[in-house]
Amino acid sequence: MSAALLEVRRLTVPRGARDIIHGVTLSVAPAERIALVGPNAAGKSTLLAALAGLLPPGSGEILLQQQPLGEIRGRDLARRVALVVALQDSGPTLSVRESTELGRYPHTGPFQNLGARDQAAVAQAIAETSLHGLETRMLGSLSAGERQRAHVARALAQEPRLLLLDEPSAHLDIGHGLDLFAMLTTIAAGGVAIIAVVHDLVAAAQWATRMIVMHEGRIVDDGAPAVVMRGDALGRAFGVSIAEARTAGEPDSPTWRFKRA
Repeated sequence: MSAALLEVRRLTVPRGARDIIHGVTLSVAPAERIALVGPNAAGKSTLLAALAGLLPPGSGEILLQQQPLGEIRGRDLARRVALVVALQDSGPTLSVRESTELGRYPHTGPFQNLGARDQAAVAQAIAETSLHGLETRMLGSLSAGERQRAHVARALAQEPRLLLLDEPSAHLDIGHGLDLFAMLTTIAAGGVAIIAVVHDLVAAAQWATRMIVMHEGRIVDDGAPAVVMRGDALGRAFGVSIAEARTAGEPDSPTWRFKRA
């Protein structure tokens, strides 16, 4: 495995009077595709917010490229980490291109015209998210799948090394969800590490190179999807039993069946 891009050591994150994240430790390498899964209120979104520098640790540490996250200034951090949150405001008065250009703010600062490198980064982000032909469309006029791609395009224009996504396939139909995960696979192949909160366990297992299971603010399993899906921790976290079935024609493509435990 490549040298760690991100290291989290014994991280605790409080919100209000109580801790939401308890002693989380993990390491992330460039180009990894990590699906963060777990039941509601497991702490997944809180962990993403902490990794993006939006929530301070109560204890422990987060190292990005061997540098403590708290020592990285805002614009410098935004050049390295991008966060796409669930249910973002669609920004109906912005076009796709204008929205994508906002991703260059960490590089240009306020009230600066975009230079040649900025324009190239915007064009690449639009290309990587297959938004050609939609650049002049207002975000509010797009379908849910197109809007999600536009939000990812703005994040990619930051040229991050770590891309964090909170339920990126929420509200997408099956086809658009498959398109989104295929796009994320291509992005990761370029060296960007991706951590995505994924609600659909089957989609997570098909897309990710690694699954991390959270329950009550702790990591209870972490490994290859085929191993995690067959382990006990995932079922315990969700309060279900998980059974695997295989068809004679497709022995390498298991079907997962879930039943309330």
